[in-house]
Amino acid sequence: MMPIAKLDKFREDVRRFLEMSTELQIKISIEYIMKKAPEIQTIWPKVATNNEKLFKGQVTRDELWAVISKKEMVALAGMLRNMFEKMANIGMEQNPPPADLQVVRVDADGVPAEWQIVPGAAEDRVMLYFHGGGWVMGSAHDYLRLTAALGKVTKMRVLSADYRLAPEHPYPAALQDCTKAYEWLLRQGFKPSNIIIAGDSAGGNLTLTTILNLRDNGIHLPKGAVGFSPHTTFDTFDLSHGETDPILADAGTFWWVPAYLGIENPVDSKNPLVSPLLADLRGFPPVLVQATPPEILFEPGRQFVERAKAAGVDATLQTWDGMFHVWQFFGLGVVPEAQEAIDKAGEWVNKLYE
Repeated sequence: MMPIAKLDKFREDVRRFLEMSTELQIKISIEYIMKKAPEIQTIWPKVATNNEKLFKGQVTRDELWAVISKKEMVALAGMLRNMFEKMANIGMEQNPPPADLQVVRVDADGVPAEWQIVPGAAEDRVMLYFHGGGWVMGSAHDYLRLTAALGKVTKMRVLSADYRLAPEHPYPAALQDCTKAYEWLLRQGFKPSNIIIAGDSAGGNLTLTTILNLRDNGIHLPKGAVGFSPHTTFDTFDLSHGETDPILADAGTFWWVPAYLGIENPVDSKNPLVSPLLADLRGFPPVLVQATPPEILFEPGRQFVERAKAAGVDATLQTWDGMFHVWQFFGLGVVPEAQEAIDKAGEWVNKLYE
């Protein structure tokens, strides 16, 4: 794929990390294609060509809606899930989670999930975490380093949910699973006031839309919400930051949109349960958004915070210059701003309980 992002815009240590990460991802993906999915050799050129056209303004996102068939999406998702898991495992080898972290798999009303409990975590407070990965990849296991770090700074036990993934399970499957996981916590005896919902990117979207879904169904809301680089709208697609977002711009994410919204019978992109930026946010609990100006999702995330404030919500935007999409996860143990952002999120959560 022709690179869209210009890595020379990042400081040297960040640029080196992004270059090495990209090289490793390519190597892992090529090995997967050669051994398990040779058909991707004919699919990937379509992704690369149309991604370049999209960022050059030669086509619109809507014009690319059916360029990749659902069968091809499934093949691509398999490659990405393999790559994401291997990259996460490498990250855990280099910067392992605490040895005394307790990890227990549970069934949260049909939703696979993991209890991830650091020593000293309060027994009655929970962070319900929804991982990122564009709705097509990622898992509780892949995000263990980040969720363990969040458990440590908040002194909360973490329930990390493995919601169903697209394209096999488009909207509303993931939202249903995330809602179920929250309701399961309530049935376990956890008070809404002792639950924080958090997530990154696609998981940040699910964090916000789950709360809207709970509110609209008359279910007591959590104490607060945390979104790391959350995806807040499908209604517009900001390409202006393509050159400074190597995580999203180079990945050919245009096919992730129909994969999640439904390539055959898509949900309306203006539906607040997929585009929370367009929602009536009155009654929303306190929310923290962390983002960095270079990323494609920054401006919609900033607008979400402003709309929330206008609706009377206690909303906070924390920004870091010169970072990349979800640096809290990808850069943990590599760039100091990752732990700094996690610490700031912990401070924000802890203040809710003062």
